[in-house]
Amino acid sequence: MSHSRRTFLKSAAALAAAGPLAFASPLKKEGICGIQIGPDCFVDEGIDPTLDILQEKGAVDTLYLSTFTYDRGIIGRTPGKDYPGHGIDASDKNYFHGGNYATPHEKFYTKTAIKGDKLKAPDFSSRDLLAEILPKAKSRGLQVICSIQDGFSYPADMPYVEAMHEIDIEGRKSSALCFFHPDVREFWSSVARDLCTSYNIDGVLLFNERNGPLLNAIGVSHAQAIDSARVTCFCPHHERAATAHGIDFQRAKEGYRELDNFVQKALNNQRPSDGYYVEFQRLMIRYPEIMAYNQLFDTGKHQILKDVYTSVKAIRKDLQVGFHIEHTNSFNPLYRATRDYSQLAEIADFLKIVVYNNCGGERYVNFIHNICQTVFKDVPPSELMALNNHLLNYSGEAPIETLAAAGLSPNYVERETQRAKAGAGGKCRILPGIDVNIPTGEKSRKASPDDTAQATLAAFKGGADGVILSRKYSEMRLENLAAAGHAVREAAKIVS
Repeated sequence: MSHSRRTFLKSAAALAAAGPLAFASPLKKEGICGIQIGPDCFVDEGIDPTLDILQEKGAVDTLYLSTFTYDRGIIGRTPGKDYPGHGIDASDKNYFHGGNYATPHEKFYTKTAIKGDKLKAPDFSSRDLLAEILPKAKSRGLQVICSIQDGFSYPADMPYVEAMHEIDIEGRKSSALCFFHPDVREFWSSVARDLCTSYNIDGVLLFNERNGPLLNAIGVSHAQAIDSARVTCFCPHHERAATAHGIDFQRAKEGYRELDNFVQKALNNQRPSDGYYVEFQRLMIRYPEIMAYNQLFDTGKHQILKDVYTSVKAIRKDLQVGFHIEHTNSFNPLYRATRDYSQLAEIADFLKIVVYNNCGGERYVNFIHNICQTVFKDVPPSELMALNNHLLNYSGEAPIETLAAAGLSPNYVERETQRAKAGAGGKCRILPGIDVNIPTGEKSRKASPDDTAQATLAAFKGGADGVILSRKYSEMRLENLAAAGHAVREAAKIVS
């Protein structure tokens, strides 16, 4: 018996010893094991052969099909990355564009200037991949949830949305669309209504990983550069929203300029006499509009979530609506405070919480190093991580020096699942996103099949209502997919 197999069996045995109270009855329902997958995979490998692999190896019963996206995070084969040994062993750089991989129907976009037909993905000519995949998936008893992603940026060949881009503090346009522009807000509901009306799908999963201006300015994310001079949005629509919420728009703008000045000095090692944190806190006290304006961003973001939920439920109440809760939530206490599971659960049938443990070590380290360049520049990174672990209730994780190579533990997956379950209070399902071969740096941890199995088991031990294998099938190794599927089947046996 292999070492990996012995370790897996020990994990399963430990899970069984936890008893049936470690799980909830929803394991017996549909939607226990989903997978994020792009339509490009079905083009590369064939629809039936791909579905065979997903069901036989991965125990998959739900496809989270990337239907609208311009970002390679949930679709495609990223240039310069390893390929998993199935599908085309090459990048998609010569043809990837993104957009809508289904067929947009004009009647759903009459109330927005962003016309759906202009966003049809050209990657595979005029093929409607949702229409091709859906009947074959349904004939096998699979659920199909369409993933819709609002990206950080949109292609340069989209001049018809130029007037809807965010505006930074100096009046320059960014590549993202403004939440408070009425056409943008209406557009996301239009996409959801179109998909849920025109196709026999089971619902939608909405992705939006954009952070507010305060977090972007000081770099409190694992994935973003510190760019305090380009924080957004200060367009007329935001100004009207600020006024409606009692926020002084000009003071907010002035405050973000001062914040930019603070950040630039920190990046150039110009230490304030009272230290970096005190100077930052002084700025926040002097300009409470900074935090208020950051909260305004979240208000706009959550309003779009609510719009999508309301629009879908008006079509058919049994259609599912879910939201992706980004990985920053695992590392950043300030960001975590803005993601109240009990409130999100009021407008969601499920929450996909990101608990990517293998790449999580690398990402957590990146977050700590980012924030140690600005607000906590006086604090050694190892000491800040120790404090942050206390704030997040993390214990037993590797120190910062070895965390990227070690990854976060399965215990992290279990704890975050338990936290989400407690926060949602039974009002919606909690579906942890499981790290299956998400790319990491050269010296960072690479997921073994046993890693994948243990993380999957840990999610169920934490009370998960199901799991979503992530980020995308096109980067998953089949042995890891099989390990996840085996863990799902073992968990179901323990419950039944």
